[in-house]
Amino acid sequence: MKRGRRAVVLGTLAALALGATACGSSGGDPLGGGSSASTGSGGSGGPATGGGSGSTVVVGSANFPENVLLGSIYSQALKAKGVKVEEKFNIGSREVLYGQLQSGNLTVLPEYNGALLAYLDAKSTAVSTQDVNAALATTLPAALGILDSSPAEDKDSLSVSQETADKYNLKTISDLAAKAGELTIGGPPEFKSRREQQFKDVYGLTFKEWKPTADTTANALKDGGVQVGNVFTTDPKIVQYKLVALADPKNVFGAQNITPLVNKSGVDATATAALNAVSAKLDTAGLTALMKRVAVDKEDPSAVAKDWLKSNGLG
Repeated sequence: MKRGRRAVVLGTLAALALGATACGSSGGDPLGGGSSASTGSGGSGGPATGGGSGSTVVVGSANFPENVLLGSIYSQALKAKGVKVEEKFNIGSREVLYGQLQSGNLTVLPEYNGALLAYLDAKSTAVSTQDVNAALATTLPAALGILDSSPAEDKDSLSVSQETADKYNLKTISDLAAKAGELTIGGPPEFKSRREQQFKDVYGLTFKEWKPTADTTANALKDGGVQVGNVFTTDPKIVQYKLVALADPKNVFGAQNITPLVNKSGVDATATAALNAVSAKLDTAGLTALMKRVAVDKEDPSAVAKDWLKSNGLG
């Protein structure tokens, strides 16, 4: 699942309202052949037999770099606590992943809470982390559950260059209100039609001009072609170009906290504590820095995960 526009990645994986499509399995058993090498013992044929001593937790991921990285973080955090783990990464689309979790063939998935809720209930109006997770608690089937959400979010943002942030003293989207009439905003071609009125209604923003910058938005911010742009919060270019993702206190974009989704029968107290400890330490800036190492510097996700866990006392 190539990221490209993250809306494409999360469209099928997590059913964002933007409604793009994701890459599916190439056929056959989605847990065979195309996944990463397994580690630990057990588990490749039937359901995961987690929960008790000696059982194996099967950690899965979708087939795009950030989700593989998160899967590796989960996997190595579990192994550091003595949990037997099998990795099944790069599986494919949400429909496949979710079904495999329900069946017990997978035990743990890195998820995005708002996108997961949109997949399960397209009519939900929950936007804050607390409200999204409360809705998930009542929407997920009995066999599945979410653990603690991390502060890390992979979602839309309005971002600016560090120079623009300093010039106008910008920290939140609200801070744009007094200056928006002087600024040009960039984003995908559909961004204006989807967000212009919302920004006016919620934040009182009327921009000087809207430009369709698509995948070049971060570059346009760096080069000054636009002063405000729609960039995903874990896009490595935020680090690479020293951009500032403005806080969204009124939740125009809605929560997308990275959250472990689990088959309850497959995780015991030790596994739960290990995954919750990861969530407690993982934030957006940290994940963005990790993604620069993976996507820009081309480092191995497993090695990057190992470094992060060690530096946070979890590995």
